[in-house]
Amino acid sequence: MIRINLLPFRAARKTENIRRQVTLFALSVVLVIISIAYMHITLQAKIEMLNDNVDRTQKELESKKLIAKEVDRIKKELETLKKKKQILVKLDKGRKAPVELLDSMTQLVIRDRMWFQSLEKKKSKIKIIGFVLDNKTAADFMTRIEESGRYEKVNLKMLKQKKKKRKKIQSFEISFVIKKK
Repeated sequence: MIRINLLPFRAARKTENIRRQVTLFALSVVLVIISIAYMHITLQAKIEMLNDNVDRTQKELESKKLIAKEVDRIKKELETLKKKKQILVKLDKGRKAPVELLDSMTQLVIRDRMWFQSLEKKKSKIKIIGFVLDNKTAADFMTRIEESGRYEKVNLKMLKQKKKKRKKIQSFEISFVIKKK
């Protein structure tokens, strides 16, 4: 019988298998390392990009905060200016009110039959003290006040007869309220 020694072939095949497995393992390791390196570089780039976005957003936020402070300052100034304007309008109305009151009273007075001694205004209440020649003149004056449309609640508080320079005249006190517009 003939014997063939197959051992060296098996050993060669075994070493070839081991070499192939080592090569595949080395290639796998290299491939894994390359994949990890690629992922690391990609993630690092994303991190840097996001950090840049965060920095840019922080800078924008700071600039917007400065703008917001400026807007708040301007709003406060506008509010102050509005208050000043309201005060000026109120003062202007207050400046004209006495003149308008005197003008309306001169239109309502009955000439040569009555005289004012005092005219007093407190808020919307007006009090007139003066002299009339007779009761009818006082009544006509009160009627004119009511019919003017500017005043209401006309009230005769007093009507007394007095003598002045040998003439009989009557002193009066009338109060009324300015109508609200």
